[in-house]
Amino acid sequence: MGTASNLLFQSSDWNFETLAHTYDAIEEIALGDLGLDVYPNQLEIISSEQMLDAYSSVGMPLMYQHWSFGKRFVFEDHLYRRGRRGLAYELVINSNPCITYLMEENTMAMQALVTAHAAFGHNHFFKNNYLFRQWTDATAILSYMDFAKKYIAKCEERHGTPAVEAILDSAHALMEQGVFRYRRPPRLSSEKERERMRERLEYEEQTYSDLWRTLPPSGENNDPTQLEKELAERKKSLNLPEENLLYFLEKTSLILEPWQREILRIVRVIAQYFYPQRQTKVMNEGCATFVHYTIMNKLFDQGKISEGAMLEILQSHTNVVFQPGFDDPRFPGINPYALGFAMMQDIERICVAPTAEDRDWFPDIAGTGNWRETLLDAWANHRDESFILQFLSPALIRKFRLFLLTDEADDNFCEVASIHNERGYEALRGALARSYDIGVNQPDIQVMDVDLLGDRHLRLQHNVKDGVLLEENSRDSTLRHVRHLWGYEVSLAGVDAETGETLYECSTEELSD
Repeated sequence: MGTASNLLFQSSDWNFETLAHTYDAIEEIALGDLGLDVYPNQLEIISSEQMLDAYSSVGMPLMYQHWSFGKRFVFEDHLYRRGRRGLAYELVINSNPCITYLMEENTMAMQALVTAHAAFGHNHFFKNNYLFRQWTDATAILSYMDFAKKYIAKCEERHGTPAVEAILDSAHALMEQGVFRYRRPPRLSSEKERERMRERLEYEEQTYSDLWRTLPPSGENNDPTQLEKELAERKKSLNLPEENLLYFLEKTSLILEPWQREILRIVRVIAQYFYPQRQTKVMNEGCATFVHYTIMNKLFDQGKISEGAMLEILQSHTNVVFQPGFDDPRFPGINPYALGFAMMQDIERICVAPTAEDRDWFPDIAGTGNWRETLLDAWANHRDESFILQFLSPALIRKFRLFLLTDEADDNFCEVASIHNERGYEALRGALARSYDIGVNQPDIQVMDVDLLGDRHLRLQHNVKDGVLLEENSRDSTLRHVRHLWGYEVSLAGVDAETGETLYECSTEELSD
Protein backbone atom coordinates (compact mmCIF):
# COMPACT_ATOMS: atom_id res chain seq x y z
CA MET A 1 0.00 0.00 0.00
CA GLY A 2 1.33 3.42 -0.96
CA THR A 3 2.10 6.22 1.45
CA ALA A 4 -0.37 9.07 1.80
CA SER A 5 1.89 11.38 -0.19
CA ASN A 6 2.07 8.88 -3.04
CA LEU A 7 -1.70 8.31 -3.35
CA LEU A 8 -3.53 9.94 -6.23
CA PHE A 9 -6.50 10.60 -3.93
CA GLN A 10 -7.28 9.92 -0.29
CA SER A 11 -11.05 10.36 -0.02
CA SER A 12 -14.25 9.88 -1.97
CA ASP A 13 -14.46 13.57 -2.75
CA TRP A 14 -12.98 14.82 -6.00
CA ASN A 15 -12.03 18.07 -7.64
CA PHE A 16 -10.70 18.91 -11.08
CA GLU A 17 -7.09 18.98 -9.91
CA THR A 18 -7.40 15.43 -8.55
CA LEU A 19 -9.10 14.33 -11.76
CA ALA A 20 -6.24 15.78 -13.80
CA HIS A 21 -3.52 14.03 -11.73
CA THR A 22 -5.38 10.72 -11.89
CA TYR A 23 -5.96 11.08 -15.64
CA ASP A 24 -2.22 11.61 -16.19
CA ALA A 25 -1.37 8.48 -14.20
CA ILE A 26 -3.93 6.41 -16.10
CA GLU A 27 -2.73 7.77 -19.44
CA GLU A 28 0.88 6.81 -18.67
CA ILE A 29 -0.07 3.16 -18.19
CA ALA A 30 -2.59 3.06 -21.04
CA LEU A 31 -0.22 4.44 -23.64
CA GLY A 32 3.14 3.35 -22.25
CA ASP A 33 2.39 -0.12 -20.88
CA LEU A 34 -0.65 -1.34 -22.82
CA GLY A 35 0.28 0.46 -26.04
CA LEU A 36 -3.17 1.95 -26.63
CA ASP A 37 -3.77 4.46 -29.42
CA VAL A 38 -6.56 6.92 -28.63
CA TYR A 39 -8.26 10.07 -29.87
CA PRO A 40 -7.67 13.21 -27.77
CA ASN A 41 -9.93 13.04 -24.72
CA GLN A 42 -12.55 15.53 -23.61
CA LEU A 43 -13.99 14.78 -20.16
CA GLU A 44 -17.25 16.45 -19.13
CA ILE A 45 -18.97 16.30 -15.75
CA ILE A 46 -22.77 16.00 -15.92
CA SER A 47 -25.66 15.56 -13.48
CA SER A 48 -27.97 12.55 -13.25
CA GLU A 49 -30.70 14.42 -15.12
CA GLN A 50 -28.28 15.26 -17.92
CA MET A 51 -27.27 11.59 -18.04
CA LEU A 52 -30.94 10.61 -18.35
CA ASP A 53 -31.33 13.14 -21.13
CA ALA A 54 -28.31 11.69 -22.93
CA TYR A 55 -29.79 8.18 -22.55
CA SER A 56 -33.01 9.35 -24.13
CA SER A 57 -31.40 10.93 -27.21
CA VAL A 58 -29.27 7.90 -28.17
CA GLY A 59 -26.28 9.21 -26.26
CA MET A 60 -25.36 12.04 -28.63
CA PRO A 61 -24.26 15.44 -27.27
CA LEU A 62 -26.15 17.16 -30.10
CA MET A 63 -29.47 15.72 -31.22
CA TYR A 64 -32.63 16.96 -32.89
CA GLN A 65 -35.89 16.99 -30.97
CA HIS A 66 -38.43 14.19 -31.27
CA TRP A 67 -41.32 13.10 -29.07
CA SER A 68 -39.89 9.57 -28.64
CA PHE A 69 -36.85 10.98 -26.83
CA GLY A 70 -39.09 12.76 -24.33
CA LYS A 71 -41.16 9.63 -23.83
CA ARG A 72 -38.06 7.59 -23.08
CA PHE A 73 -36.77 10.30 -20.72
CA VAL A 74 -39.97 10.14 -18.65
CA PHE A 75 -39.80 6.33 -18.57
CA GLU A 76 -36.13 6.19 -17.52
CA ASP A 77 -36.58 9.00 -14.99
CA HIS A 78 -39.56 7.23 -13.40
CA LEU A 79 -37.57 4.02 -12.89
CA TYR A 80 -34.54 5.91 -11.60
CA ARG A 81 -36.49 7.98 -9.05
CA ARG A 82 -38.17 4.84 -7.71
CA GLY A 83 -34.83 3.08 -7.36
CA ARG A 84 -35.69 0.37 -9.86
CA ARG A 85 -32.90 1.26 -12.28
CA GLY A 86 -29.44 2.73 -11.83
CA LEU A 87 -27.59 5.02 -14.17
CA ALA A 88 -24.36 4.33 -16.00
CA TYR A 89 -21.32 5.86 -14.33
CA GLU A 90 -20.22 7.23 -17.70
CA LEU A 91 -21.16 7.69 -21.32
CA VAL A 92 -18.65 7.84 -24.16
CA ILE A 93 -19.05 9.25 -27.66
CA ASN A 94 -17.26 7.88 -30.73
CA SER A 95 -15.93 11.25 -31.88
CA ASN A 96 -12.66 13.12 -32.33
CA PRO A 97 -12.01 14.38 -29.69
CA CYS A 98 -13.53 11.45 -27.80
CA ILE A 99 -16.13 12.85 -25.38
CA THR A 100 -16.57 11.06 -22.05
CA TYR A 101 -19.37 12.11 -19.69
CA LEU A 102 -18.66 11.47 -16.00
CA MET A 103 -21.45 11.58 -13.40
CA GLU A 104 -20.87 14.29 -10.82
CA GLU A 105 -22.31 11.93 -8.14
CA ASN A 106 -19.45 9.45 -8.67
CA THR A 107 -16.83 9.02 -5.96
CA MET A 108 -13.23 9.72 -6.91
CA ALA A 109 -12.51 5.97 -7.10
CA MET A 110 -15.34 5.59 -9.61
CA GLN A 111 -14.15 8.58 -11.61
CA ALA A 112 -10.75 6.89 -11.93
CA LEU A 113 -12.36 3.59 -12.94
CA VAL A 114 -14.65 5.04 -15.61
CA THR A 115 -11.89 7.28 -16.98
CA ALA A 116 -9.77 4.21 -17.64
CA HIS A 117 -12.79 2.30 -18.95
CA ALA A 118 -14.21 4.89 -21.33
CA ALA A 119 -11.55 7.50 -22.08
CA PHE A 120 -8.95 4.84 -22.88
CA GLY A 121 -10.65 1.43 -23.34
CA HIS A 122 -13.62 2.45 -25.48
CA ASN A 123 -11.63 5.28 -27.04
CA HIS A 124 -8.93 2.90 -28.30
CA PHE A 125 -11.53 0.49 -29.66
CA PHE A 126 -13.41 3.26 -31.49
CA LYS A 127 -10.24 4.56 -33.11
CA ASN A 128 -8.70 1.24 -34.15
CA ASN A 129 -11.41 -1.35 -34.85
CA TYR A 130 -11.83 -1.89 -38.59
CA LEU A 131 -15.64 -1.58 -38.51
CA PHE A 132 -15.52 1.88 -36.96
CA ARG A 133 -12.71 2.92 -39.29
CA GLN A 134 -14.69 1.73 -42.31
CA TRP A 135 -18.20 2.91 -41.45
CA THR A 136 -17.79 6.03 -39.30
CA ASP A 137 -15.88 9.30 -39.39
CA ALA A 138 -15.28 10.36 -35.79
CA THR A 139 -13.89 13.72 -36.89
CA ALA A 140 -17.07 14.73 -38.75
CA ILE A 141 -19.88 13.35 -36.57
CA LEU A 142 -20.16 16.28 -34.14
CA SER A 143 -20.31 18.93 -36.85
CA TYR A 144 -22.79 16.78 -38.78
CA MET A 145 -25.06 16.39 -35.73
CA ASP A 146 -24.90 20.14 -35.21
CA PHE A 147 -26.02 20.60 -38.82
CA ALA A 148 -28.78 17.96 -38.40
CA LYS A 149 -30.17 19.59 -35.24
CA LYS A 150 -30.26 23.04 -36.83
CA TYR A 151 -31.66 21.75 -40.12
CA ILE A 152 -34.56 19.89 -38.50
CA ALA A 153 -35.33 22.90 -36.27
CA LYS A 154 -35.43 25.05 -39.42
CA CYS A 155 -37.78 22.53 -41.07
CA GLU A 156 -40.10 22.70 -38.05
CA GLU A 157 -40.25 26.47 -38.33
CA ARG A 158 -40.92 26.38 -42.07
CA HIS A 159 -43.18 23.32 -42.43
CA GLY A 160 -44.58 22.81 -38.92
CA THR A 161 -43.71 20.35 -36.17
CA PRO A 162 -46.42 17.77 -37.07
CA ALA A 163 -45.15 17.46 -40.65
CA VAL A 164 -41.54 17.01 -39.52
CA GLU A 165 -42.48 14.52 -36.80
CA ALA A 166 -44.47 12.46 -39.29
CA ILE A 167 -41.38 12.05 -41.48
CA LEU A 168 -39.16 11.32 -38.47
CA ASP A 169 -41.63 8.72 -37.17
CA SER A 170 -41.51 6.82 -40.45
CA ALA A 171 -37.73 7.20 -40.77
CA HIS A 172 -37.15 5.96 -37.20
CA ALA A 173 -39.36 2.93 -37.87
CA LEU A 174 -37.01 1.96 -40.71
CA MET A 175 -33.67 2.71 -39.02
CA GLU A 176 -32.65 -0.94 -38.74
CA GLN A 177 -33.30 -1.30 -42.48
CA GLY A 178 -31.52 1.97 -43.22
CA VAL A 179 -27.90 0.86 -43.27
CA PHE A 180 -25.44 -0.40 -45.85
CA ARG A 181 -24.15 -3.78 -44.67
CA TYR A 182 -21.84 -4.92 -47.41
CA ARG A 183 -20.39 -1.88 -49.08
CA ARG A 184 -18.75 1.25 -47.86
CA PRO A 185 -20.95 4.36 -47.81
CA PRO A 186 -19.68 7.86 -48.56
CA ARG A 187 -17.92 9.64 -45.74
CA LEU A 188 -19.79 12.34 -43.86
CA SER A 189 -19.72 15.57 -45.79
CA SER A 190 -17.10 18.17 -45.06
CA GLU A 191 -18.22 21.71 -44.30
CA LYS A 192 -17.66 22.71 -47.93
CA GLU A 193 -19.65 19.74 -49.24
CA ARG A 194 -22.48 20.44 -46.81
CA GLU A 195 -22.61 24.03 -47.99
CA ARG A 196 -22.98 22.82 -51.59
CA MET A 197 -25.69 20.42 -50.40
CA ARG A 198 -27.61 23.29 -48.75
CA GLU A 199 -27.40 25.28 -51.97
CA ARG A 200 -28.65 22.26 -53.94
CA LEU A 201 -31.61 21.82 -51.58
CA GLU A 202 -32.57 25.46 -51.84
CA TYR A 203 -32.38 25.24 -55.63
CA GLU A 204 -34.53 22.10 -55.72
CA GLU A 205 -37.12 23.70 -53.45
CA GLN A 206 -37.34 26.69 -55.80
CA THR A 207 -37.56 24.64 -59.02
CA TYR A 208 -39.53 21.60 -57.77
CA SER A 209 -42.50 20.73 -60.00
CA ASP A 210 -45.17 18.00 -59.92
CA LEU A 211 -45.55 17.94 -63.70
CA TRP A 212 -42.90 15.28 -64.27
CA ARG A 213 -44.83 12.91 -62.04
CA THR A 214 -47.93 12.92 -64.29
CA LEU A 215 -46.53 10.74 -67.07
CA PRO A 216 -49.10 8.17 -68.25
CA PRO A 217 -48.44 4.48 -67.53
CA SER A 218 -46.73 2.46 -70.20
CA GLY A 219 -48.90 0.36 -72.52
CA GLU A 220 -49.82 -3.23 -71.83
CA ASN A 221 -47.32 -5.83 -72.99
CA ASN A 222 -48.10 -9.51 -72.51
CA ASP A 223 -44.92 -10.90 -74.09
CA PRO A 224 -43.20 -12.83 -71.23
CA THR A 225 -39.76 -12.43 -72.78
CA GLN A 226 -40.23 -8.70 -73.20
CA LEU A 227 -41.60 -8.37 -69.65
CA GLU A 228 -38.56 -10.17 -68.25
CA LYS A 229 -36.27 -7.94 -70.28
CA GLU A 230 -38.03 -4.81 -69.01
CA LEU A 231 -37.84 -6.10 -65.43
CA ALA A 232 -34.09 -6.77 -65.75
CA GLU A 233 -33.47 -3.33 -67.25
CA ARG A 234 -35.58 -1.68 -64.55
CA LYS A 235 -33.67 -3.44 -61.78
CA LYS A 236 -30.36 -2.53 -63.36
CA SER A 237 -31.27 1.15 -63.71
CA LEU A 238 -32.44 1.32 -60.09
CA ASN A 239 -29.58 -0.86 -58.70
CA LEU A 240 -32.04 -3.44 -57.39
CA PRO A 241 -32.23 -5.36 -55.19
CA GLU A 242 -31.45 -2.68 -52.58
CA GLU A 243 -30.94 -3.54 -48.89
CA ASN A 244 -31.00 0.04 -47.57
CA LEU A 245 -34.69 1.01 -47.57
CA LEU A 246 -34.12 4.55 -46.29
CA TYR A 247 -31.54 5.18 -49.00
CA PHE A 248 -33.87 3.87 -51.71
CA LEU A 249 -36.81 5.95 -50.48
CA GLU A 250 -34.63 9.04 -50.15
CA LYS A 251 -33.35 8.74 -53.71
CA THR A 252 -36.40 7.31 -55.50
CA SER A 253 -39.66 8.30 -53.78
CA LEU A 254 -41.79 10.44 -56.09
CA ILE A 255 -43.75 12.24 -53.36
CA LEU A 256 -41.02 13.48 -51.03
CA GLU A 257 -39.97 17.09 -51.10
CA PRO A 258 -36.25 17.98 -50.87
CA TRP A 259 -36.41 18.81 -47.14
CA GLN A 260 -38.06 15.45 -46.43
CA ARG A 261 -35.36 13.62 -48.37
CA GLU A 262 -32.70 15.36 -46.32
CA ILE A 263 -34.37 14.26 -43.08
CA LEU A 264 -34.31 10.66 -44.31
CA ARG A 265 -30.62 11.07 -45.07
CA ILE A 266 -29.95 12.43 -41.57
CA VAL A 267 -31.67 9.45 -39.95
CA ARG A 268 -29.84 6.89 -42.09
CA VAL A 269 -26.46 8.58 -41.42
CA ILE A 270 -27.16 8.22 -37.69
CA ALA A 271 -28.23 4.59 -38.19
CA GLN A 272 -25.00 3.92 -40.10
CA TYR A 273 -22.97 5.59 -37.35
CA PHE A 274 -24.33 3.15 -34.75
CA TYR A 275 -24.14 0.10 -37.04
CA PRO A 276 -20.61 -0.98 -35.90
CA GLN A 277 -21.62 -0.76 -32.24
CA ARG A 278 -24.35 -3.34 -32.81
CA GLN A 279 -21.71 -5.79 -34.07
CA THR A 280 -19.05 -5.25 -31.40
CA LYS A 281 -20.85 -5.17 -28.03
CA VAL A 282 -18.87 -8.07 -26.52
CA MET A 283 -15.52 -6.89 -27.89
CA ASN A 284 -16.04 -3.19 -27.10
CA GLU A 285 -17.15 -3.74 -23.52
CA GLY A 286 -14.63 -6.54 -23.03
CA CYS A 287 -11.81 -4.30 -24.23
CA ALA A 288 -12.85 -1.39 -21.98
CA THR A 289 -13.36 -3.65 -18.95
CA PHE A 290 -9.99 -5.38 -19.45
CA VAL A 291 -8.28 -2.00 -19.83
CA HIS A 292 -9.77 -0.51 -16.65
CA TYR A 293 -9.08 -3.70 -14.66
CA THR A 294 -5.46 -3.83 -15.81
CA ILE A 295 -4.81 -0.12 -15.24
CA MET A 296 -6.44 -0.01 -11.79
CA ASN A 297 -4.45 -3.02 -10.61
CA LYS A 298 -1.25 -1.46 -11.97
CA LEU A 299 -1.94 1.77 -10.07
CA PHE A 300 -2.59 -0.23 -6.92
CA ASP A 301 0.68 -2.13 -7.36
CA GLN A 302 2.45 1.23 -7.74
CA GLY A 303 0.97 2.38 -4.43
CA LYS A 304 -1.11 5.14 -6.04
CA ILE A 305 -4.52 3.77 -5.00
CA SER A 306 -5.41 2.86 -1.42
CA GLU A 307 -6.82 -0.49 -0.39
CA GLY A 308 -10.18 1.09 0.42
CA ALA A 309 -10.45 2.67 -3.03
CA MET A 310 -9.36 -0.58 -4.66
CA LEU A 311 -12.06 -2.51 -2.79
CA GLU A 312 -14.67 -0.04 -4.07
CA ILE A 313 -13.32 -0.40 -7.63
CA LEU A 314 -13.31 -4.20 -7.43
CA GLN A 315 -16.86 -4.25 -6.07
CA SER A 316 -18.08 -2.19 -9.02
CA HIS A 317 -16.05 -4.28 -11.44
CA THR A 318 -17.48 -7.51 -10.00
CA ASN A 319 -21.03 -6.21 -10.38
CA VAL A 320 -20.36 -5.33 -14.01
CA VAL A 321 -18.97 -8.76 -14.96
CA PHE A 322 -21.44 -10.83 -12.89
CA GLN A 323 -22.91 -13.67 -14.94
CA PRO A 324 -26.00 -15.37 -13.45
CA GLY A 325 -26.48 -19.06 -14.20
CA PHE A 326 -29.03 -20.18 -16.78
CA ASP A 327 -31.35 -21.36 -13.97
CA ASP A 328 -31.00 -18.11 -11.99
CA PRO A 329 -34.16 -15.90 -11.98
CA ARG A 330 -31.89 -12.96 -12.83
CA PHE A 331 -30.51 -14.62 -15.98
CA PRO A 332 -30.86 -12.12 -18.88
CA GLY A 333 -28.70 -14.05 -21.33
CA ILE A 334 -24.94 -13.92 -21.61
CA ASN A 335 -23.56 -10.71 -20.10
CA PRO A 336 -21.38 -9.08 -22.82
CA TYR A 337 -19.16 -7.50 -20.14
CA ALA A 338 -18.60 -10.91 -18.52
CA LEU A 339 -17.92 -12.80 -21.74
CA GLY A 340 -15.76 -10.06 -23.27
CA PHE A 341 -13.63 -9.53 -20.17
CA ALA A 342 -13.21 -13.28 -19.62
CA MET A 343 -12.07 -13.77 -23.21
CA MET A 344 -9.53 -10.94 -22.95
CA GLN A 345 -8.11 -12.43 -19.75
CA ASP A 346 -8.12 -15.89 -21.30
CA ILE A 347 -6.09 -14.65 -24.28
CA GLU A 348 -3.53 -13.21 -21.85
CA ARG A 349 -3.39 -16.56 -20.03
CA ILE A 350 -2.97 -18.55 -23.26
CA CYS A 351 -0.11 -16.30 -24.35
CA VAL A 352 1.68 -16.45 -21.00
CA ALA A 353 0.84 -19.81 -19.37
CA PRO A 354 -0.84 -22.17 -21.88
CA THR A 355 -1.94 -25.71 -21.21
CA ALA A 356 -1.43 -28.58 -23.65
CA GLU A 357 -5.05 -28.10 -24.72
CA ASP A 358 -4.40 -24.42 -25.44
CA ARG A 359 -1.40 -25.32 -27.61
CA ASP A 360 -3.62 -27.63 -29.68
CA TRP A 361 -6.38 -25.06 -30.12
CA PHE A 362 -4.28 -21.88 -30.43
CA PRO A 363 -0.84 -22.84 -31.80
CA ASP A 364 -0.20 -19.34 -33.18
CA ILE A 365 -0.44 -17.50 -29.84
CA ALA A 366 0.02 -20.12 -27.11
CA GLY A 367 3.15 -19.47 -25.10
CA THR A 368 4.36 -16.52 -27.16
CA GLY A 369 4.06 -14.09 -24.23
CA ASN A 370 2.87 -11.39 -26.66
CA TRP A 371 -0.56 -10.90 -25.10
CA ARG A 372 -0.51 -7.12 -25.65
CA GLU A 373 0.15 -7.51 -29.38
CA THR A 374 -2.41 -10.31 -29.64
CA LEU A 375 -5.13 -8.25 -27.97
CA LEU A 376 -4.35 -5.11 -29.96
CA ASP A 377 -4.57 -7.12 -33.18
CA ALA A 378 -7.84 -8.77 -32.12
CA TRP A 379 -9.42 -5.45 -31.11
CA ALA A 380 -8.47 -3.96 -34.47
CA ASN A 381 -9.48 -6.78 -36.82
CA HIS A 382 -12.53 -8.60 -35.45
CA ARG A 383 -16.19 -8.17 -34.67
CA ASP A 384 -18.08 -10.22 -32.06
CA GLU A 385 -18.89 -13.13 -34.37
CA SER A 386 -15.37 -13.66 -35.73
CA PHE A 387 -13.73 -12.91 -32.36
CA ILE A 388 -15.73 -15.62 -30.58
CA LEU A 389 -15.27 -18.04 -33.45
CA GLN A 390 -11.49 -17.64 -33.30
CA PHE A 391 -10.67 -17.08 -29.61
CA LEU A 392 -13.29 -18.79 -27.42
CA SER A 393 -11.37 -21.58 -25.71
CA PRO A 394 -12.57 -24.92 -24.30
CA ALA A 395 -11.35 -23.74 -20.88
CA LEU A 396 -13.67 -20.73 -21.03
CA ILE A 397 -16.56 -22.86 -22.30
CA ARG A 398 -16.14 -25.02 -19.20
CA LYS A 399 -15.85 -21.96 -16.95
CA PHE A 400 -19.13 -20.55 -18.26
CA ARG A 401 -20.69 -24.04 -18.25
CA LEU A 402 -22.02 -23.55 -21.76
CA PHE A 403 -24.11 -26.18 -23.49
CA LEU A 404 -26.18 -26.20 -26.67
CA LEU A 405 -29.87 -27.09 -26.88
CA THR A 406 -31.66 -28.16 -30.04
CA ASP A 407 -35.31 -27.15 -29.92
CA GLU A 408 -37.33 -28.24 -32.95
CA ALA A 409 -40.87 -26.89 -33.26
CA ASP A 410 -42.25 -30.32 -34.17
CA ASP A 411 -40.73 -32.03 -31.11
CA ASN A 412 -42.19 -32.04 -27.60
CA PHE A 413 -38.73 -32.13 -26.04
CA CYS A 414 -35.39 -30.28 -26.11
CA GLU A 415 -32.18 -32.14 -26.87
CA VAL A 416 -28.81 -31.29 -25.34
CA ALA A 417 -26.96 -31.37 -28.63
CA SER A 418 -23.47 -30.27 -27.62
CA ILE A 419 -21.55 -30.85 -24.39
CA HIS A 420 -17.96 -30.53 -23.19
CA ASN A 421 -16.09 -32.77 -25.58
CA GLU A 422 -13.97 -32.13 -28.67
CA ARG A 423 -16.86 -32.01 -31.12
CA GLY A 424 -19.07 -30.19 -28.62
CA TYR A 425 -16.59 -27.34 -28.14
CA GLU A 426 -16.56 -26.66 -31.89
CA ALA A 427 -20.35 -26.73 -32.13
CA LEU A 428 -20.78 -24.51 -29.05
CA ARG A 429 -18.30 -21.96 -30.30
CA GLY A 430 -19.91 -21.84 -33.74
CA ALA A 431 -23.45 -21.53 -32.35
CA LEU A 432 -22.48 -18.78 -29.91
CA ALA A 433 -20.65 -16.88 -32.67
CA ARG A 434 -23.70 -17.07 -34.97
CA SER A 435 -25.89 -15.65 -32.21
CA TYR A 436 -23.87 -12.41 -32.44
CA ASP A 437 -24.11 -12.20 -36.25
CA ILE A 438 -26.64 -9.44 -36.95
CA GLY A 439 -26.89 -10.71 -40.52
CA VAL A 440 -28.55 -13.80 -39.04
CA ASN A 441 -30.56 -12.08 -36.30
CA GLN A 442 -31.83 -9.05 -38.22
CA PRO A 443 -34.52 -9.59 -40.89
CA ASP A 444 -33.19 -9.41 -44.45
CA ILE A 445 -35.66 -7.15 -46.30
CA GLN A 446 -34.82 -5.76 -49.73
CA VAL A 447 -36.43 -3.65 -52.43
CA MET A 448 -36.95 -6.03 -55.37
CA ASP A 449 -38.92 -4.11 -57.99
CA VAL A 450 -40.89 -0.96 -58.80
CA ASP A 451 -42.21 0.36 -62.13
CA LEU A 452 -41.85 4.13 -61.80
CA LEU A 453 -43.58 4.69 -65.16
CA GLY A 454 -46.37 2.21 -64.39
CA ASP A 455 -48.41 1.64 -61.26
CA ARG A 456 -45.42 2.53 -59.01
CA HIS A 457 -46.15 -0.50 -56.85
CA LEU A 458 -43.15 -0.99 -54.53
CA ARG A 459 -42.33 -4.67 -54.02
CA LEU A 460 -40.27 -5.71 -51.01
CA GLN A 461 -38.96 -9.17 -50.22
CA HIS A 462 -38.21 -10.72 -46.83
CA ASN A 463 -35.63 -13.49 -47.17
CA VAL A 464 -36.81 -15.86 -44.43
CA LYS A 465 -34.06 -17.72 -42.57
CA ASP A 466 -34.70 -20.85 -40.49
CA GLY A 467 -38.45 -20.33 -40.83
CA VAL A 468 -38.46 -17.22 -38.62
CA LEU A 469 -41.28 -14.93 -39.79
CA LEU A 470 -41.94 -11.30 -38.90
CA GLU A 471 -44.34 -10.46 -36.09
CA GLU A 472 -47.54 -9.42 -37.88
CA ASN A 473 -48.49 -6.27 -35.96
CA SER A 474 -44.97 -4.83 -36.15
CA ARG A 475 -44.66 -5.86 -39.81
CA ASP A 476 -47.94 -4.18 -40.78
CA SER A 477 -47.13 -1.00 -38.83
CA THR A 478 -43.75 -0.74 -40.54
CA LEU A 479 -45.33 -1.28 -43.97
CA ARG A 480 -47.60 1.67 -43.29
CA HIS A 481 -44.55 3.82 -42.61
CA VAL A 482 -43.01 2.67 -45.91
CA ARG A 483 -46.30 3.54 -47.65
CA HIS A 484 -46.22 6.99 -46.04
CA LEU A 485 -42.76 7.69 -47.47
CA TRP A 486 -43.40 6.04 -50.84
CA GLY A 487 -46.91 7.35 -51.54
CA TYR A 488 -48.15 4.31 -53.48
CA GLU A 489 -48.96 0.69 -52.80
CA VAL A 490 -46.28 -1.33 -51.00
CA SER A 491 -46.24 -5.12 -50.77
CA LEU A 492 -44.01 -7.55 -48.92
CA ALA A 493 -43.38 -11.17 -49.86
CA GLY A 494 -41.74 -13.63 -47.48
CA VAL A 495 -39.51 -16.04 -49.42
CA ASP A 496 -37.66 -19.00 -47.93
CA ALA A 497 -33.96 -18.18 -48.28
CA GLU A 498 -33.04 -21.82 -49.05
CA THR A 499 -35.89 -23.14 -51.21
CA GLY A 500 -37.18 -19.93 -52.80
CA GLU A 501 -40.74 -20.86 -51.79
CA THR A 502 -43.08 -17.92 -51.12
CA LEU A 503 -44.28 -18.29 -47.51
CA TYR A 504 -46.53 -15.23 -47.24
CA GLU A 505 -47.55 -12.05 -49.02
CA CYS A 506 -49.12 -8.87 -47.68
CA SER A 507 -49.87 -5.43 -49.07
CA THR A 508 -50.75 -2.00 -47.75
CA GLU A 509 -54.01 -2.21 -49.72
CA GLU A 510 -55.09 -4.99 -47.38
CA LEU A 511 -54.23 -3.08 -44.20
CA SER A 512 -56.78 -0.94 -42.41
CA ASP A 513 -55.61 2.49 -41.30
